[in-house]
Amino acid sequence: MPRSLEIQTESFPILGAFTISRGAKTSADVILCTIREHGIVGQGECVPYRRYGETVESVAAQIEAARPLIEASLTRQELQRAMPPGAARNAVDCALWDLEAKSSGNSVIKDLGLTKPKPLTTAFTISLGEPDVMAGQARANADRALLKIKVGTGDDERRIRAVREAAPNAAIILDANEGWPEETLEHHLRIAAEMRIALVEQPLPAGKDDLLAEIRRPVLVCADESVHHTGDLASLRDRYDAINIKLDKTGGLTEALAMKKEAQRLDFKIMVGCMVGTSLAMAPAVLLAQDAEFVDLDGPLLLARDREGGLRYAASLVWPPETTLWG
Repeated sequence: MPRSLEIQTESFPILGAFTISRGAKTSADVILCTIREHGIVGQGECVPYRRYGETVESVAAQIEAARPLIEASLTRQELQRAMPPGAARNAVDCALWDLEAKSSGNSVIKDLGLTKPKPLTTAFTISLGEPDVMAGQARANADRALLKIKVGTGDDERRIRAVREAAPNAAIILDANEGWPEETLEHHLRIAAEMRIALVEQPLPAGKDDLLAEIRRPVLVCADESVHHTGDLASLRDRYDAINIKLDKTGGLTEALAMKKEAQRLDFKIMVGCMVGTSLAMAPAVLLAQDAEFVDLDGPLLLARDREGGLRYAASLVWPPETTLWG
C-alpha cells in the first residue's frame, strides 16, 4: 500500500484568553499531519505562528506542496533539505518519527537511547495583564514549582513584584516577548535579580538585541524569537545565556536534537518550550527536554480541552508520552 498524506486543520479553545505583549488569542489553531504506509499511521502536530509570517493556510499549503515528495517515501534526513525550518516541516518530521517507530516495532524513546525517561517539571504560564490580576493568577498557582510570567511593557516592575509576593516560593521565568524598550532593560533586569527570577526570556526584539552584549546581565537571559535553528547559535553567544528550543521553530525533532547538541557544546543552557497546542505537539518535546535546565510544555493546560489520550499532567509534572499518543 503506497504512502499517503492527510492534512487537517483543527481548533482548540483556550481557557479564557492567552495574552502576551503582541496581543491575545482565544483558540489554538493547529495542523494535524497524518502519514499512512502499509496500514501504519504516523502523526505530527504543528502550530502556525503569525510572528514568523505563518498562517494556518500558508502552512497547510506548504505541506501540500511537499505532498509528492512525502508520498514518494521521503525520509526525515531528506526532509531537512526539502523544506525550510518552521511549523510545516515540524508536522511532517514528527509524523515521520511516529511512523518510523511504529513501523519498526520500537519506540522513539528507544531510538533516542532514553532508557527510562522521567516526568519533568514544566512551567505554567500566567498571561500578561494588570498587576493585581496577574498576582491573583500567580497566587492561585503558587504551589506550582515553576511559573512563567508574561511581561513586555515599558514598565513591568509592579507586575514582577506583585507576582513574586503572590508566589514567594515558586521559581519564575519572565517572558517579555521582545517587549522591553532598551531604556528600561537594565532597570527590569535589576528588578528581576532582586525578585529572584530564574530566567528572563527575549527581552529585546530579535535583530535588535546588541545591547545585551554590552551590559552586565544579573540574571540568565534566554533567546527565543532570536533563535530558530542550529545556524543561529554561534552569533548569539555574547548576548544570551540560554536558548529556547521549540519544534515549531526548528522544523521538527530532527533539527531540534542537532540544535540542542550544538547549543550544549557552546555552553548554552537549554530551555525546551512550545506554542499553545495539544499533547500531540508536546509529546516529542517532552523527550527532547529530558536533560534541559528549563521546561515550558504547558500548552495543553492552557486549553479548554486537550486531544483525546493526551499527556499525563499532575501538579507541576508532565510525563513522557505513551506510544498510543505518539512515538
